[in-house]
Amino acid sequence: MRHGQASFGADNYDKLSELGHRQCVRLGEYFRHKGVTFDAALVGTLQRQVESLAGIAEGLQWQAKPLSWPGLNEYDSRAVVSAIHPGPLGKPDTPELVRHHFRLLRDGLAQWMAGTTQPVGMPSYADFVSGVTGALDHIRQNLHGKTVLIVSSGGPISTAVGHVLSTPPETTTELNLRIRNSSVTEFAFTPKRHMLVTYNTLPHLDHPDHAPWITYA
Repeated sequence: MRHGQASFGADNYDKLSELGHRQCVRLGEYFRHKGVTFDAALVGTLQRQVESLAGIAEGLQWQAKPLSWPGLNEYDSRAVVSAIHPGPLGKPDTPELVRHHFRLLRDGLAQWMAGTTQPVGMPSYADFVSGVTGALDHIRQNLHGKTVLIVSSGGPISTAVGHVLSTPPETTTELNLRIRNSSVTEFAFTPKRHMLVTYNTLPHLDHPDHAPWITYA
């Protein structure tokens, strides 16, 4: 599951907005209504990820005891952009500035993934991928036959999908930039491999009343 809506454009992006919290509680309520339960949970260490798991647990009425997994943390988008655009950028508070931000982000991701830039304070792309695939390996090796909830971010989720489907970096980036807040991506797994079942779904927001709850950042 991708975290709920964070605070894009604010001084501290890494926290859920009020809507982001409601998205996560609603997802937990959906799971409870459908009779979905989890045997284990993994979550990154970022605030928005931890808060998202707490919201799901609230709606599900579940006492989650997650395994903290730093390899599920998102890349630093500011560092990615700064690696190719070292000058100052204004806050993305207009549609044009938002589009400009994501153009730079796409270009920065392409160069980081190709190894032609190394954003400050970030791992290499190969190490980033290893952090994500390490979580998948842990589940396969230790939780076979279990239902596991992973709460992460768009970058790690698209990386997991790209790894399972062997997509090129450009496709992984496009998957990343289309993923929605609180969306669910499902994998089936055996001791040997993971298999993609669904990607980027919002079953908990399919009622017309929840259409304004669908967000991307």
